[in-house]
Amino acid sequence: MVMTQSRLPRHIAIIMDGNGRWAKKRLLPRHFGHKAGLETVRRVVKFCAEKQIEALTLFAFSSENWRRPEQEVSLLMQLFISALNREVNKLHKNNVKLHIIGALHVFPEKLQQLIANAEIITQNNTGLNLVIAANYGGHWDIVEATKKLAQQIEQGTLRSEEITEELLSQQICLAHLPNPDLFIRTGGEKRVSNFLLWQLAYTEMYFTDTLWPDFDQATFTQALESFATRQRRFGRTGEQVEKDA
Repeated sequence: MVMTQSRLPRHIAIIMDGNGRWAKKRLLPRHFGHKAGLETVRRVVKFCAEKQIEALTLFAFSSENWRRPEQEVSLLMQLFISALNREVNKLHKNNVKLHIIGALHVFPEKLQQLIANAEIITQNNTGLNLVIAANYGGHWDIVEATKKLAQQIEQGTLRSEEITEELLSQQICLAHLPNPDLFIRTGGEKRVSNFLLWQLAYTEMYFTDTLWPDFDQATFTQALESFATRQRRFGRTGEQVEKDA
C-alpha cells in the first residue's frame, strides 16, 4: 500500500512492551532487553522523522513501574541518564524537539537536571515532537489537571460551572499537541495500562505480538497500513464521513 501523507497519523503513541521477555528468550538479564529496546527507539524516531510524523509519544516508565525489583529500577534510571547524555545532541542536530512528561520531581536530581537541559536545548526545533512519558500515569495526569482547575476556583478566577472538557484538556499533558491518532502496543498485551487515558478517547488501537526490541520498520509499516484503512468517524456515520471526504 502506498500511503500518502494525508493517510498517516499526525501523532503516534507507543507502549514499548517486551524488553524483559526478549532478554529472557536469549537467556540474558532483563537490562540487556532494555538496552536493545533503546536501539529500537532510535530506529522508530528516525522513521517518524523521515515520514514527517508530527509527534511521537513513548511510554518509557510508568508510575506503576516502581513496583519492579529495585535493581531493575536502578538500571533503568542509569539507562535513562545515559540515553539523555548520548542522544540529546543527536536529536537537536536532527531538529527533534524533546519533551518529558510525568511526575519528574521523584527522580534523582541529576536526572531532573538532564531532563531540563535536554528540553531547553531542543525547545526551538521544528521537526518531530518526541515526548517521553516517565513516571507517568493517566490517572495522575487527570488528577493533576483537576488540581489546577481547583486552584483557579480557590483563587476566584474560575467558577465550577465554567469547567468544560476543553478547559480540562488544556491542563492535561500534551495539550500543546493533537491527541494521538494511532496507539501501538508491542509485546502481545492488549490493554492501555494507564497510558494517556484522556488523550486516547478516539485513538485507533494497534496491538502486535512483536517484542519491542524486534519492532522494525516492516512491523511499523504494517501498523501504519492498518491505520490507513480505518474510517475515523468521531461519532458520525460512515456516510457522513464519506460525504465530507
